Amino acid sequence: MTDLAHTLTAQVAAAFAAEGLDPALGAVKRSDRPDLAAFQCNGAMAAAKSAGKPPRAVAEAVMARLQGVPEIAGLEIAGPGFINIAVTDAALGARANAIAGDPRAGASRVAAPRRVIVDYGGPNVAKPMHVGHLRASIIGESIKRIFRFRGDTVWGDAHFGDWGFQMGLLIADFEARHGVVSESLSPAACDALNATTLDDLLTIYPDAAARAKADAAFRDLARKATAKLQAGDSAYRAIWSHYRALSMAAQKIDFAALGVDFDLWKGEADVDPLIPGMVDDLRAKGLLKPDDGAQVVDVSNGETRKKKLDDGSVVEAPFPPPLLVISSEGSAMYGTTDLATIVERAKDFAFDLCLYVVDQRQADHFEQVFRAAALAGYASRDSLEHIGFGTMNGPDGKPFKTREGGVLRLADLIEGAREKARARLRADEIGAEFSAEEFEAVAHKVAVAAIKFADLSNFRGTSYVFDIDRFMSFEGKTGPYLLYQAVRIKSVLRKAEEAKLNPGAIVVAHASERALTLALDAFDAALAGAYDKRAPHLLAEHAFALAQAFSGFYTNCPILPEKDEAVRASRLALAQAALQQLERTLDLLGLEAPARM
Repeated sequence: MTDLAHTLTAQVAAAFAAEGLDPALGAVKRSDRPDLAAFQCNGAMAAAKSAGKPPRAVAEAVMARLQGVPEIAGLEIAGPGFINIAVTDAALGARANAIAGDPRAGASRVAAPRRVIVDYGGPNVAKPMHVGHLRASIIGESIKRIFRFRGDTVWGDAHFGDWGFQMGLLIADFEARHGVVSESLSPAACDALNATTLDDLLTIYPDAAARAKADAAFRDLARKATAKLQAGDSAYRAIWSHYRALSMAAQKIDFAALGVDFDLWKGEADVDPLIPGMVDDLRAKGLLKPDDGAQVVDVSNGETRKKKLDDGSVVEAPFPPPLLVISSEGSAMYGTTDLATIVERAKDFAFDLCLYVVDQRQADHFEQVFRAAALAGYASRDSLEHIGFGTMNGPDGKPFKTREGGVLRLADLIEGAREKARARLRADEIGAEFSAEEFEAVAHKVAVAAIKFADLSNFRGTSYVFDIDRFMSFEGKTGPYLLYQAVRIKSVLRKAEEAKLNPGAIVVAHASERALTLALDAFDAALAGAYDKRAPHLLAEHAFALAQAFSGFYTNCPILPEKDEAVRASRLALAQAALQQLERTLDLLGLEAPARM
């Protein structure tokens, strides 16, 4: 199944070839001026020089060869040589029927499926998930779904931060509170550990982090504790295990509330057994170098950038800086576990592509790790990709904070959105007849749609201002608006079923039917673009355009009241196709429409 642009491209390319011109010049795309024509070809201008003719003359010759093509209703030259192409109602009807009968709603699969890992989420032990985790979770979940739907074999990995300096801080804090432990915990220490709750952790970690900043001796103890943990100290492992379990249980609840799930719940600690062998391998390959007591890998390939030193002088320094593999205390670093994770994933999953959905501010770190992996032969550089994104900002344009200036917990953000959704539903008198359980379920779906669509409707590389009141509207470009349109179609189809009215063959005749069919036809291109560019906002744009097209169709083309049986059956089928594709698009974005609202 191909969309109309591809169908027309085949015809126009043949016309260019018949004129002795490169058939690639016959590429057809959606028109920049849909008010003039649905499609256009710009190849005549590029062909003018090789053809030895003015662009308009080339366009005229190509158009002459397109006369009688069944899909084409009209051709017109615009400007210096653009070819505007109108399609026939019959071609639109055939395309609409094909989409209606396709379980994939008109979407194609990739020609060569790959094995793909999407690394996103990235929560840390002992730290509550907060708004800073929101974009990675939302964007990563959508990218995972898009790649899977396109036909790739995909694994989503949460990749917990559970093996670095924060663990050393927690262990040093535990010893400060309960006495030094070594190899085994005393009964009193065991009781104290088992009594520690998640709420305790939420206080313990920030206190320990603040103490480390102010107290050099405590900071040194935490670094040494990190090294002992990684070296296998059993008491330290017991503390780590309890804290990790507490954190992971809470984080799974937060992820589930957001509609995010993972195939792999792995952490940095899972690759710890691989690190000694990997370090030996790096050393044997001549890549590991001593650096002031630490061990590093030079990944600069001779590149340098200007660097300002503490004394104000400027020097040329390697860029990216060397990857720190082993600290002067002997512990593995953040980059070490990331590198070992690539080793593990290559071994266990034989991946073709690994996507890291992480804040854009981590770009230099990933460039270090990816270059080191390529130098060591663990993975090719083009199989490793950082999918960066901007920040979610408050009204002041700065990263989102609470009114008190702190970082807002993700659970609190979601609950706040639910409360806004409840208020909006009640204000619009939606759900008065629902049970308490159904009302809460609908409010949750509306809240998640508001949060997610607000994020995904922006290109991931940009930052945006979080305004929950605006995002919660049932009008305009919002998640709740999309849910409302899906529910509206469900209502129409439910009433048709109750009246025993069945959909039939789609015949396109009305302008609003044409607009809706063209919107349906655009799905495959939007999906391919979102896949190729790792850009879910293209699907968000499509969902909104499709919902708007259906709204116009619903207003201008009576469905159930239509007296002509064939027209009514056609419009029912068109509505059914719109619902199927809209729900599919919403699912790829991580949104779910309720049965009714």
